[in-house]
Amino acid sequence: MGGENRTELIQLHFQSFSFLPEMQLLIFLAFLLVYLLSLCGNATVALTVHSDRSLHTPMYFFLANLAVLEIFYSSVIAPFALVNLLSGRKATISLAGCGTQMFFFVFLGSADCILLAVMACDRYVAICHPLHYTLIINWTVCACLVSGSLVLGFLLALQLTILLFHLPFCGTNEINHFYCDVLPVLRLACADTQIHQATVFVVSVIVLTIPFLIICISYVFIVAAILKIRSAAGQHRAISTCSSHLIVVLLQYGCCSFIYLRPSSSYSPEQRQAVSVIYIFVTPLLNPLIYSMRNKDLKDALGRALGRHYSDSKEI
Repeated sequence: MGGENRTELIQLHFQSFSFLPEMQLLIFLAFLLVYLLSLCGNATVALTVHSDRSLHTPMYFFLANLAVLEIFYSSVIAPFALVNLLSGRKATISLAGCGTQMFFFVFLGSADCILLAVMACDRYVAICHPLHYTLIINWTVCACLVSGSLVLGFLLALQLTILLFHLPFCGTNEINHFYCDVLPVLRLACADTQIHQATVFVVSVIVLTIPFLIICISYVFIVAAILKIRSAAGQHRAISTCSSHLIVVLLQYGCCSFIYLRPSSSYSPEQRQAVSVIYIFVTPLLNPLIYSMRNKDLKDALGRALGRHYSDSKEI
């Protein structure tokens, strides 16, 4: 009972990015700006897709859901990381709070990766089987695919969080990271964690390797189909709709694979922090920029929305 009570009362704190107060403030301002821009960008994409009827298609339905996931995904980590930066490492988090943050991080991050694979399958059907596209990818299928991504992410996160937080925690209460990530929290446990490390690897394979293989196979068929298109305009349109998705995939899977599919001894805590900053702060900002810059339909819809807003403001 004494050990259980001690575990429940543990207050954890995070490793700082820098021990210099001036650098902490500079990093805080940079992260805050990137975080706010990512919120605005993803919210703009989601609201544009929702409000413009010409974008009420499966491809943009998946894109809007990805944008919403990115908002929640980054918001699980970013606010507490910003508070910790501003307080000079005085902010603490309880073990229960750490478990909650980890659960939502794994849940939303897993759903995000699975949804990227769903989007690749959608592009495969649209380009390789255009005549049957509306029959195969109907609204019921779209809803099921998005729901399936969320449910699978939820179940994987629940299983992993319960398994990890049944361990006894003792010794240092400093997490060697800026949020409650799986592997740094696992190092705080004072018990054998081999089974837990194996479980983390299996979950990583399910979330990263399998979806990435699906994406690669989809794009092999997509490239083969694009090469058969005789019109240059048709080829350009197909490439532009797929290239933005492929750039996002490489960013997301590249960073996550560096952390979760390699032995933790093969990289330093500083490298982990740097890569984590990319997929928590930078990637959610780049996603809406990449999609809006490389997608004509979305750019046109944004232009129409801004035009309507400007006209309404002039009338007022």
